[in-house]
Amino acid sequence: MAKKRRKSKVKRYPTDLNDKKWSIINPLLPVALSGGRPREISLRKIINAIFYITRSGCAWRLLPHEFPAWQTVYGYYSRWRKDKT
Repeated sequence: MAKKRRKSKVKRYPTDLNDKKWSIINPLLPVALSGGRPREISLRKIINAIFYITRSGCAWRLLPHEFPAWQTVYGYYSRWRKDKT
């Protein structure tokens, strides 16, 4: 009898960062502003969503539901693009 594979709760995409790549990118990202609202979504999820968009070429509004809301991802992308992060 063949082994059954467990289904992962988190859907992985080929564009998702592995731990090694994340450890390189993470120090380059800006820290949260002091006194502001605490982050509810990890920057790794934001980066994975941005990589998905750039690789797939899909519209922001068509971002799959496994990622954060497209407005949130676009907000980070837009801000980082302006400040050249």
